[in-house]
Amino acid sequence: MKRLYISDLDGTLLGADQRISVKSSEILCSVIADGGYFTFATARTAASAVKIMETVPVNVPCILMNGVCLYDLQKREYVRCEYIPAEKAREISQFLDEHDMCAFMYKVTGGKLSCEHTGLGNAAMREFYEMRKKRYDKPFEQVESFLSASTDEVIYFALLDTQEKLEPVRRAAESIDGLRYEYYRDIYNEELWYLEISSEKASKYSGVQYLREEYGFDEIIAFGDNFNDIPLFEAADVKIAVENAKPELKAAADIIIPSNNENGVAVWIAENHFGES
Repeated sequence: MKRLYISDLDGTLLGADQRISVKSSEILCSVIADGGYFTFATARTAASAVKIMETVPVNVPCILMNGVCLYDLQKREYVRCEYIPAEKAREISQFLDEHDMCAFMYKVTGGKLSCEHTGLGNAAMREFYEMRKKRYDKPFEQVESFLSASTDEVIYFALLDTQEKLEPVRRAAESIDGLRYEYYRDIYNEELWYLEISSEKASKYSGVQYLREEYGFDEIIAFGDNFNDIPLFEAADVKIAVENAKPELKAAADIIIPSNNENGVAVWIAENHFGES
């Protein structure tokens, strides 16, 4: 049986320090060296995910930005991107400009990721920017307005703020045909929420289905912790939640394993992979 292990990163495989532990890295390396297949599905972009996972020879394209892109870490190239139609991106851009909302607008042009913003209007966005700029050298560019920038080749809008402030944007995205969004609480700050807007064709579910069909996997085993992992679970044959997962995700899981800070994902994969070898 050809089996794929696929894990969410933050809150699932990564520890509270937003890094993969030495133990988890060593375990996954040994599983892959023994012929196992491993990848990950995350809300992160390639800019940070590639560096976070650089110690693991991930041998199947990963799912980025909640399913917007599939990325081959070995070749350092995008396998597939789901673009937001330009007119839909323009509608969201206009709403953000009119309501003076802070957001990051991501594009993939010529195989390269870029990120535009109109300013860092809250502490959470500034912290998000500083970490990714300094730790991962993520490519940011400030623009006068979203509408002043091109809305071609947009793949994703990301906002981080209180639920109260994000709710009008969520409603606007919901009212536009052809878009989908992920809306969930930040695991590192309970007062903040993420709102991520993409093409309706993009999801962790569709990403997993692509990997199943393209690479011929007979079984998908998925690991998660948060609401944005529900589509990942829906596409998997075996659904595994870490102990620190949201109650709703635990309820949807087949198995509960130790937390992200206890190397729960990697240990379970090793026990099951080598136990069946």
